[in-house]
Parts: sequence; C-alpha cells; structure tokens
Amino acid sequence: MASHTALLLPSLLLIFLFNIITLTEGRDILIGGKSNGWKIPSSESDSLNKWAQASRFQIGDSLVWNYDQSKDSVLQVSKKDYETCNTSNPLAAFKDGNTKVKLERSGAYYFISGAEGHCEEGQKLIIVVLSSRPGRFIAMSPAPSPVEFEGPAAAAVAPTSDSATLRGGLVVIYLLGFVAILLF
Repeated sequence: MASHTALLLPSLLLIFLFNIITLTEGRDILIGGKSNGWKIPSSESDSLNKWAQASRFQIGDSLVWNYDQSKDSVLQVSKKDYETCNTSNPLAAFKDGNTKVKLERSGAYYFISGAEGHCEEGQKLIIVVLSSRPGRFIAMSPAPSPVEFEGPAAAAVAPTSDSATLRGGLVVIYLLGFVAILLF
C-alpha cells in the first residue's frame, strides 16, 4: 500500500500543478467564433454584439481577428467614436489581416471596421471584460465590471454565468484530494 501511495502522490501533484497553470492562462478567442467573423452582419441576429453577449471575456484573454487586409482593418476606438462610427481618431489601428489584441484590463473595449461604410452597416463590436473579485483566486467566479451602457451599446452586456465557477470547484476538489492522500 505504501508503494502505491508513493507513486500516486507525485502523479496527483503534477496533475494539480498542470491544472492550476492551465486555469490561470488567458485564451485566444476568435472574433465571432469563426475565421470569417469580422464582416458586415447579414442580419441583426448575425451581429457580433449578439455573439459577444453569449461569450465571457476575462483579463488575459486575447481577441483574434482574421480578415482580408486589402479590404478591411480593425480599429479600437472610444465609446463616442464607436457610436458615431468615427474612424479618424482610433486608439489603435490594425491592418495585418491577423490581428491579436490582449485584454489587459476590465471594462468595455470598442472596435469598428476601418473600411469605409462597414461600421455604419453594423461591423462593430463591444467587448466587456470581467474583473475578478478582490481576494479570490483569479480562475474563480469573476464579477462583471461596473460599466454602464446607453442606447445601442446596451446589447453588448456580457452574460452572468460561465465555467469559471466549475473550474474553481475543480481546484477545491484537487486540493481536498491532495490533502486526503497526505493524511492517509
């Protein structure tokens, strides 16, 4: 029995450490959930903000856009420029066709197409990044950031549930299993 425990303990410890590292890493999130997601929506139900409502974004995640760089671009803009589709003063401009933006803070991020007329036809996106609750492990139950929306931006409010609670529960289960093995 002692030899079985001696083999099991290092294995469980490695699994536990691997899962802790995996749970705290950011994800790469493909815009629209597909390779051709950055485009003028064909209908209101095809809107990128509808997709964003069903998604959960956290600090450390990265947004990934794939698009034809000869026909389009991605502009990160202020809320006002998002609402008016103003492309003249972006906070950041991306034109490489394979754009990756790391989400480094909680709150709202605003993106519009840099192609003429595309934003006015609905090719724009609001991403709301959640902040973790103070004093909690980063992979556990994040709370929505206090961002207020007015007018058409209200459609982009993030959902209130995801798998972070499940992941946090798995961490607790691993810890309890590890402690039980040490005690027995």
